[in-house]
Amino acid sequence: MGEIAKKWYVVRAAGGKEKKAKEYIENEIKRLGLEDYVSKVLIPTEKIYQVKNGKKVSMERIFYPGYILIEAALTGEIQHVIRNLPHISGFLSEKQGGKEKEPTPLRQSEVNRILGRVDELADKDEENIRPFVVGETVKVVDGPFNGFDGTIEEILEDKKKLKVSVKIFGRKTILELNFVQVVKE
Repeated sequence: MGEIAKKWYVVRAAGGKEKKAKEYIENEIKRLGLEDYVSKVLIPTEKIYQVKNGKKVSMERIFYPGYILIEAALTGEIQHVIRNLPHISGFLSEKQGGKEKEPTPLRQSEVNRILGRVDELADKDEENIRPFVVGETVKVVDGPFNGFDGTIEEILEDKKKLKVSVKIFGRKTILELNFVQVVKE
C-alpha cells in the first residue's frame, strides 16, 4: 500500500489545555491504530528566559494559544474522532451559510513559515520576552550592581546586552549588562 496523502490542519483547543488535548489526540490515535492517517501532532512553542529571584529561568511559551497543528489524512471517521475528544472544539474551517464546512488545510507556505519559525526559535540560544528601548528606565536584578536603577543608553542586539547608565556615588557610570540582568521599571 502506498503512502497516504496528508495535509496540515489546525485544531482548536481550550486555552491553557493544549498539551492535554495533544495527549488525548495521540492516545486516541494509538488506541484506534490510526497512526497511518495521523502522523504529527504539534504545539508550536518558543523558549524564553526570565530572571526570577535573581536566577535565570527558561520557560516555554505557546506560540499560538488555543491551537494545535496536526498532519493528517482526514478520511472516514478520523475527523469525528478528533473533534469529539476532551478540550477540543473542532477544526479551523470556513463557515458557509452559518454552517461549518470541511476543515480547511493550511497552505504549504503557511506550514513552512510556522515550522520554520518553530525550528528557528529552537535554534536561538536566548529569546527575550520584552524588547528594550533606548532611554527606558530599568532596574538591575543580577550581578554586583543588583538593586541599582539606570537608563538604557545603547542596545547591543547581537550580543544580547545593554549599555545602562547608573549613578554610583553621584557620578554616571556606564555598565554593560545582559538582557536577563535587568527588568523594566
